[in-house]
Formats: sequence, C-alpha cells, structure tokens
Amino acid sequence: MSIDLRKRNRTGTRERLETAVKAASASGKRRQTAETPKNEKGSTAPKNEKGRGAKPAAKPKREDAPAKHEAAAAPKGRAQRGSAPKEKSAGAARGRSSGSALEIIPLGGLGEIGKNITAFCYGEEILLVDCGMSFPDDGMPGIDIVIPDFTFLEQHKKQVKALVITHGHEDHIGSVPYLLKQVSVPIYATRLTLGLINHKLKEQGLNGDLRHIDAGDKLKVGPFRIETIRATHSIADALSLIIETPAGTIFHTGDFKIDYTPIDGDPMDLQHLAEIGKRGVDLMLCDSTNALRAGFSRSEKILGPILDQIFREAKGRIVIATFASNVHRVQTIINTAIANKRKIALSGRSMLNVMELAEELGYLDLPKGSMVDLDNISNVPDKNLTIITTGSQGEPMSALARMASGDHRSVKIRRGDTVILSSSPIPGNEKTVSGVVNSLIGLGANVIHSDIADIHVSGHASSEEIRIMISLIQPNFYMPVHGENKHLLQNADIAESLGIPRDHILVAGNGRVVEMVKGQPRLTDRHVPADPVFVDGLGVGDIGTSVLRDRRQLSEAGLIVVSLTYDAASGYLLSGPELFSRGFVYEKRSGDILEEMRHVAEEVTDEYERTGDGDREALKSTLRGRLKGAVYERTKRSPLILPIVTEV
Repeated sequence: MSIDLRKRNRTGTRERLETAVKAASASGKRRQTAETPKNEKGSTAPKNEKGRGAKPAAKPKREDAPAKHEAAAAPKGRAQRGSAPKEKSAGAARGRSSGSALEIIPLGGLGEIGKNITAFCYGEEILLVDCGMSFPDDGMPGIDIVIPDFTFLEQHKKQVKALVITHGHEDHIGSVPYLLKQVSVPIYATRLTLGLINHKLKEQGLNGDLRHIDAGDKLKVGPFRIETIRATHSIADALSLIIETPAGTIFHTGDFKIDYTPIDGDPMDLQHLAEIGKRGVDLMLCDSTNALRAGFSRSEKILGPILDQIFREAKGRIVIATFASNVHRVQTIINTAIANKRKIALSGRSMLNVMELAEELGYLDLPKGSMVDLDNISNVPDKNLTIITTGSQGEPMSALARMASGDHRSVKIRRGDTVILSSSPIPGNEKTVSGVVNSLIGLGANVIHSDIADIHVSGHASSEEIRIMISLIQPNFYMPVHGENKHLLQNADIAESLGIPRDHILVAGNGRVVEMVKGQPRLTDRHVPADPVFVDGLGVGDIGTSVLRDRRQLSEAGLIVVSLTYDAASGYLLSGPELFSRGFVYEKRSGDILEEMRHVAEEVTDEYERTGDGDREALKSTLRGRLKGAVYERTKRSPLILPIVTEV
C-alpha cells in the first residue's frame, strides 16, 4: 500500500495561536493587586448517570473583595506583587524555616517521564496534586511498575488533607491504590478520572473517598484555595489548577496542549487564562514533555482524514493499537470504521474496561450494532473488520504483543492484515516497540507506525504552545515539571527567552524542597525521600538496587553455583566443591570451564582448611572473588557467583 501522509499541512491553527499571543501581550501589565475569588464550591460523590458532566449547573459568583498580598520586590521589568496578611508558622514539625512559608515538594515526575506527584505544604496541612506511576525500563528485570516513595507522606499522614488529580493517565493516577494503603485522603477529580480511579481501587479491594469536581469549580482545602480550569490533552476531562495560599499563588498547567479543534468541540479558554495572568501568578509549574519539539502540536481532529485514507485502501482486517485512555482517539477510530462499513471488536482488558466506563459516562458513542465480540470475529469478512487493541508501547503482556508472538487466543495475524500503531514510543520503549513491529511484519502484516505515517498526535504542548501559555499567565517565577532533565532545561530556556530572569526559573529534582515566602520561591538545600519504589508482584518496596543489580547480572551473564558440605563437629570438608551453572554457557561447552573452576574452588578450600579460622562467610567471600577473577580471565564474562556452604 502506497501512502504519502507526511505531506499534509502541519500548520493548522498556527495563525490563530499567534493571534492569541499578540492579544495576550496587548492586555498590558498585571495589576498590582489580585482579585481572589471568594466563593468555593463544596464536593459531592460521583454519580453514575449517563451524560457528560463537563460543566456545573450554575457558575459560582465571584466576589469583588480583593485579597491583599504582602509587598515583594518584583524582578526588573515585571509587575510588582501586592501583599498578604501574616499568619503564624506551624511548619516546625517538618523542620521548615520560620515564617509563613509554603513548601512545594515534587515527589516524582522531575528528571523522568511518569510518576508525577507534588506535595504543597503550608502550616500543618498538605495538598497533593496527582499520584502517578511509571513503567520499568530494560534495567529493571522482573519489575512490574515503579511508584513514588511515600515515606514523607506516611510521616505526616494526619496533615495530608486532599489529593487533586489533573487527569486520568497512568502517570498521574497509577499509584493512587498504593498511596491509599498508607494514607487516607479524599480524592478530587473529574468524572472520567474518578471512574478510572474507582476501577483501580475495586481491583485491589479498596474503597476511596472520591469527590467529583468539574472544570470551573472552586474548592477550599485548609489554607489552599483551588480553582480548576479546563485543559486540552489526549484524554477527556483534563484540568489545570490555580492554587492560592497565604504565601503566594501557583498556576499548575497539568498536561496540556493548545488545540482549537478538539474532538469534543470544547477548547481551552485562552481569554480566561489571560485574566488569571492579570490577577497575578507568583509561580507557574509547566508541563515540559514536548519542550524539545519546535512549533505546535497538531490537532487531534486531523487524524480523521488520515485514518480514513488508510481504511479505504486496506483490503483485509485492520488492527489498530492505541492508548485505552485516549477516548477521543478511540471515538475517531470507531467513526472511521463505521464510515467504511466495518464492524469493531475490542481487545485487551484495559481497553474493554475503559470503553465500558466511557460509554456509561457518556464520553463515547458506540452505535447499536457496530460492535462484535472478539470471539466471533471469524464470522465477519476480513474487509469488514476492525480490531482496536492495547499494546501500542509494545508492553510484553499486552494484546498486540501477544498477537505479534502468535500467542493471542482470538487473533492470529496473517498476510493481508493492516496493523496501525496510533502512538509514538514513550522514551525508553523504542526497542520494545521495534521488536513488536518486526514480529508483525514477519507474520506478513502491513504495519503502519509513526516513523512512516502521521497516525499520531501528541497530547503535550510543543515549544510554541509553551510560549503562549507563559505569555498568557505571565508568572513572576517559573518551574518546569513533568519531564526528563533535557526537557526541564529546554523548558527553562523557553521561559528565559520570554523575559523571565534565569534566577527566577527553578529547575528542581525529586525530593528537593522549594520554599515560597511572600510570593518569592527559592530552591532550598533540604530534601525528602524520593527514590523510586519498585513493585514486583505483591511486593512493594522490597526490591532494592542491590537486588536489581543481581537480576541484571543474572540476565546478562548467568549464574555459577559452588556447593560445599562440612562436618559441623570436626570442621572437615565432607563433599564438594561441586559446580553447576544456569544461563552461563551452552551446556555441552560448560564442562571444561566448570572443571577449571572446580580446581580453583579446591585451591580455596585447601587454603581455608590450612589457615582458616572456621569463618564460613570469609570462605564464601574468598570463593566469590577467586572464581569471579578466574571466570573472567577465561571467558571475559562476569556471571553471578553463588557459594552454598552446608554443615551437617
């Protein structure tokens, strides 16, 4: 199939976006005092009725009384802050400096992709934003997922008052069940996000205090006043946040892109963002994921015509892999399949669960008669079938990976199938995705992926969209979040290019405490525990770096076991040393090598019997060292050496 999809117009809404920047710039300097909304909305439990809950029935009224802030020196050429009333400091329990300070502590998401969670601490109360996980890389054999270190939160569990979730992606909600096992906290999120969290909790037999909020709502949590703002992202119901505290005002973008033609027809309100900028923002936390990408992220809507072209040219079955949480993408695929007279089947547990939830809540339209059960696809002609599946990142146990390996129960890939990977590999997954692609091609499928066709658009802001957001919010201080170090530093460069002084840009790391007093944040030298915590099966945190090192060594060079048995009474050697290996060398060639190693072990035991003091641990250590050196000299390999000394 010959498809030239990369020549399509990529500029899209560039001209309108540039107009928005000019309009924001023309709005003038920020006012010296900020109008702070006084009306906060309470919270209610999520309801199960159908229909989207994107907007509240009535908008809360704003009061005109401005909140005063204490005067603080503004950076040169930027608007000066107002003033705020002083309050007594209650942060001594955490070792904070004296005064009414806000502590901002990223516990994950900095210097990495995933595991996003940030703690905002004022007085004796803590507000959390997001609680995500990340997936293991190639250097973490046997690890299922990676979650944040909750030690700091466990130490102050009584002070944790709320968890606000910006959206329902795994890197923002995946660790919620693990947090709730340690800390009881109410969770505020939009309907789809709450539904996804609730499903996770049910899987682990947990209950949660889930509280429904919508974009535009306001809530008060202790000293924190929070306003939620609709954000455009690759999942429905995403939010940005304004967090007002006595120590200053923070704007948190969450994950975002500026899309004027989103699938649901409800774009971000740039005028409202400009109004927030006029009110005054002390510190802006901004998504950095696509900071290295020039220009603008393309609109989700452009994928419709591209997919339609592929569907029209495909003669056999179409298997398309995408993120289950990208409900808008799945809706586009469903609409395209129906337009091309194809039935739709769903594959993958998460895909089935999310689609069922999205349809129940009214975020997904599945026309009657359009679906077919995966077990019945043999009854549908190939030219009339589309299978939507999980596994676009090549996850080993995903439905697409099982199709590629020939292990899928219902779908056997064959010549004539078209397989579409409607995603781009997450950094670190490139090799895994490539392996799945090659396996699918080997089975005869025509594979279309992001390297050869524009069948994916990102949900994260590229550099020009970040510039627009900064121009609208006009923060005094700036803190890149959500990205590896290269993304954070590029985001910092973008902010500096727009006139934010370098000493007003805070590039932090996980666990490092940022302290804000009177609207002036600064990096401190204080840290809280923020190392990654590994989850392996039912074990949480019981796998450390030494275990991972041993696992890597086992996977790379194998294992040699040396076994000895001593008489407990006399201390004499009864049997051994005996050696055997696993994953070291091919069995037929291992005999000579192991025999050489046995002679080395005999030399060690002879020396031990002549000069040793009966210290079995010293014997094991000597065996490991001598055998390791001998094996490396003979093979240039470093297998794990495991001495086993038994006394009878």
